[in-house]
Amino acid sequence: MDKTTQDTAGLGDLEKTLIINELMQIPFAHRDEHWVDRFLQAIAGANLKLGQQEVALAADGYPYLLLETVAPDENFKAFVIDKQLPMILQEGFGIIINAHHAKPDWVFSYGDIVNLELHDEFYTDDSIFSRRQGDETLSSDEEVLIGQPSDSILPKYLRVQLRDFLVQSGVKNPKTMLMARNHKDEQQVSQDLVFNFTPEQFGNRNAFNEIMQTIAWFLPRHYSFFCIDEMAVENGFEPI
Repeated sequence: MDKTTQDTAGLGDLEKTLIINELMQIPFAHRDEHWVDRFLQAIAGANLKLGQQEVALAADGYPYLLLETVAPDENFKAFVIDKQLPMILQEGFGIIINAHHAKPDWVFSYGDIVNLELHDEFYTDDSIFSRRQGDETLSSDEEVLIGQPSDSILPKYLRVQLRDFLVQSGVKNPKTMLMARNHKDEQQVSQDLVFNFTPEQFGNRNAFNEIMQTIAWFLPRHYSFFCIDEMAVENGFEPI
């Protein structure tokens, strides 16, 4: 990791740093919704520091940047999430806060960091995305709208991460599209990302499920997605 990036990025917000330091003193058993709200509003702009081990594969198998909170009188080199988003997103990292503790204070997936960059929040509650995930079939009489996800849904850095992962997983030409269902009903309309591979392309169902879980780690949590045979939709898919 480029150390000069940390030197020139500048310090974070002092008030947010003080809030985070205060929140770290509260035991896990007493961390309620108010604690969570304050933490999520402050952590991206607060002064943190890189852990002695900067990056690690966690138990879930994904790569994380290891960041730690800082003591008020500590001499440290500041790392501010908001100021380091381009590097984090390019490298494909999630973030663990205080991985050196017996229990980490928080774990952000890569998709959480993507959502921060896109929407200035780690998690989005209200969304037009449905809750689908897996593999699906489309009935011949179902009316759907098909298009390509914009950069506000799949920015270039996210496409790179997904494409590299899928190619490494054996998907020779990964493609995607955005599908809207019930588009004539404003109350029922929903959208999903769709990928062009099916469980049959892999050795077993577990291999397919692992790929789907990793895609979910890369995407913001409110996104929904599923997979269908590429031949089921005419002129819908385009390379990721």
